[in-house]
Amino acid sequence: MKELQHLNKYFLKYKWQLIIGILITIISKIFLLITPELIGSSIDVVNDYLKGEVTDLAIVKKELFINIIYIIGAALITGILTFFMRQTIINVSRYIEFDLKNEVYKHYQKLSLKFYKNNRTGDLMNRISEDVGRVRMYVGPAIMYSINTITLFAISIGFMYKQAPLLTLYTIIPLPILSFIIYKLSKEIHKRSTVVQQYLSHLSSSTQESFSGISIIKAYGLENETSKAFNDLSETSKQKQLSLVQIRAFFFPMMILLIGISNIIVIYIGGLQYINGEISLGVITKFIIYVNMLTWPVATVGWVTSIVQQAEASQKRINEFLKITPDITNTVHEPTKIIGDIEFKNVHFTYNDTNIEALKGISFTLKHGQTLAIIGKTGSGKSTILDLIGRLYDIDKGQLLIDNTPINKLNLTSLRDSIGYVPQDAFLFSDSIGNNIKFGKEDATDEEVIQAAKYAQVHKNIMGFNKGYQTILGERGITLSGGQKQRVSIARAIIKNPNILLLDDSLSAVDTETEEQILKHLLHLTEGKTTIIVSHRVSSVKNADQIIVLDDGEIVQSGNHETLIDVDGYYKHLYLKQLSETSNTDNLNN
Repeated sequence: MKELQHLNKYFLKYKWQLIIGILITIISKIFLLITPELIGSSIDVVNDYLKGEVTDLAIVKKELFINIIYIIGAALITGILTFFMRQTIINVSRYIEFDLKNEVYKHYQKLSLKFYKNNRTGDLMNRISEDVGRVRMYVGPAIMYSINTITLFAISIGFMYKQAPLLTLYTIIPLPILSFIIYKLSKEIHKRSTVVQQYLSHLSSSTQESFSGISIIKAYGLENETSKAFNDLSETSKQKQLSLVQIRAFFFPMMILLIGISNIIVIYIGGLQYINGEISLGVITKFIIYVNMLTWPVATVGWVTSIVQQAEASQKRINEFLKITPDITNTVHEPTKIIGDIEFKNVHFTYNDTNIEALKGISFTLKHGQTLAIIGKTGSGKSTILDLIGRLYDIDKGQLLIDNTPINKLNLTSLRDSIGYVPQDAFLFSDSIGNNIKFGKEDATDEEVIQAAKYAQVHKNIMGFNKGYQTILGERGITLSGGQKQRVSIARAIIKNPNILLLDDSLSAVDTETEEQILKHLLHLTEGKTTIIVSHRVSSVKNADQIIVLDDGEIVQSGNHETLIDVDGYYKHLYLKQLSETSNTDNLNN
């Protein structure tokens, strides 16, 4: 149970609720064990009357009536205490489940992009849902039934030994055998539980990817192939589950068999002692009731052991991620004021997962209030520059300064709060359009949302929907077209009113007329703000104060629009090509 030690901090957090729950459990079992004593006493009274040792029937009836009242009272008290026991301990398990899920989720948010590139979404989801759910079974039902069993055993064995020591010793003979069987089966359950959880993660990942890429699956007619792959994975997962179920199936039959053997021992040895006058008939009755009362607790030993083993396997999977140290850490805890000066000094960066050297000695200076445009072929390193400014990665060599301070010496929250980022692949949440825009500014008014949408040239599109800004988008914004998604993302960045605005080819899916309108508004909105525009279109970057052209991670040209179109190179060729395409389009329209 080494991995489950991670939960000790939560046990300490809820120690008083657990202590109260344990005390209620102990008291409830004491009342439960009154019943065998009263039944045994009643059997002895009736037996004494039958043997003629007691002649007054009224006394027998009175004692039986009193015993019945006590039995009913004990049963009621036991029932009430059992209710409160479950309410106390099971509630604590839900609190711990809540805390653990939050801990895992918060840790997920701290981990770098590299982590998410190396791990599948389905696996991440499975660990925070399925695995945490199995751990909850340990901190709730497993602990509750363990306390039940221990308390019941301790008290009942004590009562039994006090009345018939030799019979008690014979009765508990099967217990060491039970312990050995549990030990052997538990090891195998732990191993198989780990495999089952791994395959559940594979299933979750496969399902999530299939649903996310359903349009591609349908477009290529891959439904049958996808279904076959899923069926194969499901079949393997089923076999692993059955393998686990088979080993767990040994527990209950073994429990019942051993309890049955104990009953036979009680009847045989107890019968001999009764014949020899060593014990009364009532004692034999008590022992039979005690043994059968222990049937369920003994049976739950196997079930609880299985739960603990599965929880251990699940907590191990959770701990694997919790032990991962984020590559990007906040080294400054005091808030940092961000103005917006940006400087790259001979910056080198290589992606660890692919070993691709994305940037090779990049250097440029951008003062706050200025606009920098980055242009270049696909894979030249344009988006990487934006990722480094947002400190989604740390540079390998050189210096990246924000306001003349190394970026890793800034408060990470302050840095990212000062940035408005519009990614190339616009991501929208399954929420209303209005709330997606408010993601940039949580307390924004409806008027601010509408104004941001107007600046992004998407207001008319939104009002065309039946529910307007309250329209709920599908997963990843699938309800909208590519251009609409980009414009909603731009509105989200505009409403944030950031000091640094990063646009990563965010106008690629809009037409040139809409692009011109958005750029006109951005020109006004970005006054006094540091802006970096990544684009493949010259029309998007021509008004920038500074333009750099990247090729294979290196700056091959720099200047402004006027200087670059006078120099033979990539920028001029791209400009002439796009100018020609625009002219041809205009001629066709005419």
